Amino acid sequence: MTAQPASLVPFHLAIPVDDIEAAREFYGKVLGFAEGRSDTKWIDWNFGGHQVVTHQVGDGPSGTPRDGIAGTNPVDGHQVPVPHFGLVLPVPEFQKLAERLTAAGTEFVIEPYVRFQGEPGEQWTMFFLDPAGNALEFKAFADLGQLFAV
Repeated sequence: MTAQPASLVPFHLAIPVDDIEAAREFYGKVLGFAEGRSDTKWIDWNFGGHQVVTHQVGDGPSGTPRDGIAGTNPVDGHQVPVPHFGLVLPVPEFQKLAERLTAAGTEFVIEPYVRFQGEPGEQWTMFFLDPAGNALEFKAFADLGQLFAV
């Protein structure tokens, strides 16, 4: 994954998971993020230069992912899961990640596609859940200047 540009301030986000080893497999091997400090119940991840921490809640795998989706919101003809988080990647990295997720058997909430095609803010996007049910969105802009287009 691309490291963050030096001009951005990194954010920190802690998310719940029910199986720390499933989180290690998904965030480390499937998504390809570098693991930082860790303990038996938490792992720091280099999430594109930001610090995302997976914290195991409960006593371990329940067998059923919790539903981290509080609701959905209609965007460009799709029901977008809320809450969600992710990264804005260069288009080639977005495509490689989509291929890696597909090869890993990831079930997409919203398959990779171009949203707002031909309009301000045109972007590639995809949504999927981690093993604990947390929703993630990764996106890419051919023109990063469209990130905050009106």
